[in-house]
Amino acid sequence: MKTIEKRISELDKDEITNSLNNKGYTVIKGFIADNECEILKKLYDTGNFRKTVVMERHRYGRGEYKYFDYPLPDLPSAIREQLYPLLSAIANSWMKALKNNTLFPGSHSQLLKQCRDNTQLKPTVLILKYGKGGFNSLHQDIYGDVYFPLQAVLFLSQPDEDYTGGEFVMTEQVPKAQSKPIVLQPKKGDMLIFTTNYRPVKGLKGHYRVTMKHGVSEITGGERYALGIIFHDAVS
Repeated sequence: MKTIEKRISELDKDEITNSLNNKGYTVIKGFIADNECEILKKLYDTGNFRKTVVMERHRYGRGEYKYFDYPLPDLPSAIREQLYPLLSAIANSWMKALKNNTLFPGSHSQLLKQCRDNTQLKPTVLILKYGKGGFNSLHQDIYGDVYFPLQAVLFLSQPDEDYTGGEFVMTEQVPKAQSKPIVLQPKKGDMLIFTTNYRPVKGLKGHYRVTMKHGVSEITGGERYALGIIFHDAVS
């Protein structure tokens, strides 16, 4: 089986860049194998976690998710480290287009140092589990003053086999206009990369900021697992 580094090196970087620039998301089909999905799902009961969140208690939705503690499991840790340089180049082009002076470092270890310097010490890689009736309200994963504008999610369950419903939902808020809904249903093993909070869109007078949020629609049957990869760390 190919290493994560090899898989990422073989990605169509131009296609990923264009999709993120034009839509705010991109789907990489079959990025991890079925057995890797099953290994990650088992971690829900056996992994080393720092925090468990019951979504209903906080009005985040209905379901449960758990934040891994350091050291992270090998597979998400490798994805976080190896995917970051590609995405940091895209993120920096976004900042330049929006005339934002923020500059993201070239390596993930340097980003984590920025987080530590800002007292953001808690890992944010998480695994989510929804049962029938579960959903995730629209939100953004910020966690502190230092945050990276792109993140990823691995889909660990097969739609229409393991669960029904449970589409991945995003909204795009163009200034002075109504929100645009985006509904996706990636397959088991797919990786979705998408914007954490906003992306640049070119208008008549230059680029402007389009705000995006994401969530999960109601699961109508079965169980849905996913693993979120957020590149910045959290204050708590």
